[in-house]
Amino acid sequence: MTEIYVDELVRRAQDHDDAAFAELMRMTSASSFRLALSILRDRQEAEDEVQNSYVKAWRHVGQFQREAKFSTWMSRIVTNQCLMRLRKLRGASFLYLDDADSSNGSRPQELPDVGLTPETELGDTELTGIVRREISRLPPILRNVLMLRDVDELSTLEVADRLSISVSAVKSRLLRARAELRTRLEKHCGPAARSAVTA
Repeated sequence: MTEIYVDELVRRAQDHDDAAFAELMRMTSASSFRLALSILRDRQEAEDEVQNSYVKAWRHVGQFQREAKFSTWMSRIVTNQCLMRLRKLRGASFLYLDDADSSNGSRPQELPDVGLTPETELGDTELTGIVRREISRLPPILRNVLMLRDVDELSTLEVADRLSISVSAVKSRLLRARAELRTRLEKHCGPAARSAVTA
């Protein structure tokens, strides 16, 4: 799909076209699910948070600035949803990016858009930044596979070709990388991480 086509779908979605937004969901569903699964490591929870992410995206699609990629904006929402799910599981207090639930005393913030607004920078620093930082800390042998498969969205065979390893090695390293990333992210949900991720 061309960026022009995506831009047209976004324009129509911002004009409350349900069909256009449904097509955007279809186009980003696979990458959104892979991202959610790499964080949560549970298929049902990942599916739930992808669905929750699309609900939020539909509510806030009018805030999306079309000079950047819709997929990037969508990934930020998915990351936010997954980290808040981990917060609920582990009792930490993550920053809320919208005003859907301020019962825990978190200061509500605007859902981050793709512009260089304070909300976007804060969202990247507090949420997406956690994922990026922990991915960068993975051993290279695991990080490279994770980046190519889950971030760059290459197929397993393409990753194997790129790294000159077998498909089975790709699958093994990917499982290890996802497990290691999940363990690292869960550490941010404990008391020691609260000062870094709370508002």
